[in-house]
Amino acid sequence: MDVKIEAGWKQVLQPEFDKDYFKELTEFVRSEYQSKTIYPPASQIFNAFDLCPFENTKVVILGQDPYHGPNQAHGLCFSVNRGIKMPPSLVNIYKELHTDVGIDIPDHGNLEHWAKQGVLLLNATLTVVAHNAGSHQKQGWEQFTDAVIKTVADQSENVVFVLWGAYAQKKAQLIDSNKHLVLKSVHPSPLSAHRGFFGTKHFSKANEYLVANGKEAIGW
Repeated sequence: MDVKIEAGWKQVLQPEFDKDYFKELTEFVRSEYQSKTIYPPASQIFNAFDLCPFENTKVVILGQDPYHGPNQAHGLCFSVNRGIKMPPSLVNIYKELHTDVGIDIPDHGNLEHWAKQGVLLLNATLTVVAHNAGSHQKQGWEQFTDAVIKTVADQSENVVFVLWGAYAQKKAQLIDSNKHLVLKSVHPSPLSAHRGFFGTKHFSKANEYLVANGKEAIGW
């Protein structure tokens, strides 16, 4: 089927788009948008891919579900639109970023500048019903995003995969750690960040690996 997504991703993911489960998922999502308030806006479902073309992807950060409050989600995991209060997990990500590489903590939670440098900010589920966390899980999105992870892992070299939390860490089985760098820790949420997220130095480790493999570092 014809999916509006960045050309490089469209080419490598076309086999998924043609599968029955994805057609069923598309029908489900379409009907949900027609009858309920769904986030992110329909035009931003594939925002992570459109801002980070396949051939530019150097880092993959995996989230689980889009934010389900008004004007928060815009298709990038952990990121919120400018002018929206920063969610607690993102606050902790910024704290670790500041400690790790010395960057001043921004006054906004929009991570598009990461995406444009080759960071795929991928949620496992790409849509959600307003105020109902996890409401679009187990409808087919996870099968699709697993295929995305596997496609990057199989068809690219020396990519950094950042897996925060137990859910994300399960995706390590899709990735050959001999040809990529896999960084794991507990989730940055306030419930777990103090149990091993702070002090991981994942941002500097990612950049060291990229540079060592002839790629440009990310300007976090």
